Amino acid sequence: MSPPIKRTSCWHEQDYSMIIDVRSPSEFADDHIPGAVSMPVLNDLERAEIGTLYKQVSPFEAKRRGAAIVARNIAHHIDTQLADAPKDFAPLVYCWRGGQRSGAMARILSEIGWQVAVVEGGYKSYRKQVLDGLDNISPRLRLIVLRGRTGTAKTAILRAAADKGAQVIDLEGMAVHRGSLLGPEPGRSQPAQRQFESTLHDTIRRFDPDRPVFIEAESNKVGECHVPPALWQRMRGAKSVLLDVPVPARVAFLLQDYQHVIDEPQRLAPLLSWVTTRIGHDAVAAWRQHIDAGDWPGFVARVLEDHYDPAYDRSAAKRDHEDIATITSDSLDEDAIDELSTRLCEIR
Repeated sequence: MSPPIKRTSCWHEQDYSMIIDVRSPSEFADDHIPGAVSMPVLNDLERAEIGTLYKQVSPFEAKRRGAAIVARNIAHHIDTQLADAPKDFAPLVYCWRGGQRSGAMARILSEIGWQVAVVEGGYKSYRKQVLDGLDNISPRLRLIVLRGRTGTAKTAILRAAADKGAQVIDLEGMAVHRGSLLGPEPGRSQPAQRQFESTLHDTIRRFDPDRPVFIEAESNKVGECHVPPALWQRMRGAKSVLLDVPVPARVAFLLQDYQHVIDEPQRLAPLLSWVTTRIGHDAVAAWRQHIDAGDWPGFVARVLEDHYDPAYDRSAAKRDHEDIATITSDSLDEDAIDELSTRLCEIR
């Protein structure tokens, strides 16, 4: 006799051997439960085909055709991705609403003898939990914002602190973007907004409320990903740590961090076009002279002096920052970043 299929609203991966998303690849790409594995019972073309049959022929023909396709796809997943699953395998399965697609997969896996659970209400139920969680962030979440001028290695310091056990919200990492016109990560695409929110929610829910959470000072938009309003408001009201590093160290760090821009100077076109109306043709002409001469340290220094530092000062003047600490360094090499992250971890 096959084990009963459990219906649950819990989707945390530590409770299951595997989380299986049986929706189509496009649905999975838009968003999915963190840690889920894509095993579609209908791909995008098949799903469209069944929908057309349902509307234009009959529900019966759609179900008959759909059953054959679903059975073949599930068999393929069992022969491939699940071929080595042990006897005590306990997967969690979900589809859009927790209906036919997840039900079909769950029944067959249960017949094998595996302990199967299905998300009650499917992805829609999960998505509601994410939105509710991001709209109602615990008042006990104690944010500390790491702020500082462009090129002070804030993201690198936060990631090093996270490696040391600090609680960190890495917005740029989640958004796969550096938060500026030159922010796109080479060879990588940003996630959809829903996936960004899923990753953010999954990160926040794991935090110990008795310990601080460090986050980089950002605008409310990182590339094309929007920071949820409730978190953005908490960031604006949070206490901060100021990172103070001299220009030469910032220039050296930026030259290393944006090596892909130096290798492909055409990436600068959006910045040069956008900034002309803000700092004038003469300043941008001076930038171009540095580029044409291959004087990258001079170019970066001028960009900081003419644009990024004034912009930072204007933004900082509009906010009443309450700095609880200032950390300084004359260098941003690997050892300095490690030391700065240690000092950040000591802040409570």
